[in-house]
Amino acid sequence: MDNGAVHDIEFTVNGEARSERVAARQLLVHFLRDDLGLRGPKIGCDTGHCGACTVRYDGRTIKSCMMLAVQADGAEIMTVEAMSADGDLNDLQESFRQHHGLQCGYCTSGMLMSSDFLLERNPTPTEDEIRAGIQGNLCRCTGYVNIVKAIKAASGQEVSR
Repeated sequence: MDNGAVHDIEFTVNGEARSERVAARQLLVHFLRDDLGLRGPKIGCDTGHCGACTVRYDGRTIKSCMMLAVQADGAEIMTVEAMSADGDLNDLQESFRQHHGLQCGYCTSGMLMSSDFLLERNPTPTEDEIRAGIQGNLCRCTGYVNIVKAIKAASGQEVSR
């Protein structure tokens, strides 16, 4: 088997159509970060447990450390970089800022991607639904209280202080 095999792929990332050459064994998270310079997806565990590498893939969330870059052929990918426009935070990002939904920030991009997906499917989730929606994303700093508040506030619901 040739470990140096490469493949040509075509895909869309953050709204931009791309054609790239990828190594057969390169993980999607490494391709996004190292080849495309998209630093939003973080490398946390490389086992699919932490969620720091979460991106949108054809409309759903995936952990990009669990997929090969070559599998992105024909796909539409969205990273956290696409959430803000012209450097301005979107409502969800602003809510994370206002409600202190981050500390070190390492999990934040993956948490935002999962939260955005949740709110797209369920615009006014309960606290239990929010916790279920982000269960694949680990945060070692916050205890999730402020993350849940931020997501609830972004949905237009009242939050307790």
